Amino acid sequence: MTDFSLQAHSLQKSFGRRLVFCGITFNLNKPGVLGISGPNGSGKSTLIKILAGINSPTKGQVIHSDNGKEIISEKIHNYIGFVSPYLVLYNEFSAWENLNYFALIRNISFDKSKVESLLDQFLLLNRKDDLVKAYSSGMKQRLKFIFALMHSPAFIFLDEPTSNLDDEGKQTVYNLIKSESEKAIVVVASNERNDLANCNEVLDLNYYKR
Repeated sequence: MTDFSLQAHSLQKSFGRRLVFCGITFNLNKPGVLGISGPNGSGKSTLIKILAGINSPTKGQVIHSDNGKEIISEKIHNYIGFVSPYLVLYNEFSAWENLNYFALIRNISFDKSKVESLLDQFLLLNRKDDLVKAYSSGMKQRLKFIFALMHSPAFIFLDEPTSNLDDEGKQTVYNLIKSESEKAIVVVASNERNDLANCNEVLDLNYYKR
């Protein structure tokens, strides 16, 4: 069985003179769910992008490991799944074309049966050939989950994962978090009580200010 870990060492982030957070340290060495909470502007999105290797901290270090060996930055995207409201889809492509293109540019295999299973799970299978510009905001949010999960990532980062979703869509996400957390490290940034209720522990950014 492959063992993955996510470590944060004394993370600090500043924008100019404005300190967003400092002193964040933790070690996740088994599957589960870490929540990140805090008021708007506290740095939840900033922190989750740093943990996913999208942005860099001002100080400190994030280490992703596979069986005790650090994953190099050039390879980390193959291990990461990321969902957020601000990710952009190609509106002039169909959902199926978007997913194919995503797999191509990230150099990951396109498993047709797995993608169709995910499309079915998120109630998009019968709309896979429709242009994304015809999708509602909730449908686009569900499609982003398929992008994040199609390559079975070891680390899943979810920023405001239930935004734009109705109750049925939210429940699908909660079921997904539960199932994925049995084999992957999941990080959820949210202020929604129900989102955070799915977490094993919650990191409150209010405690990392000076």
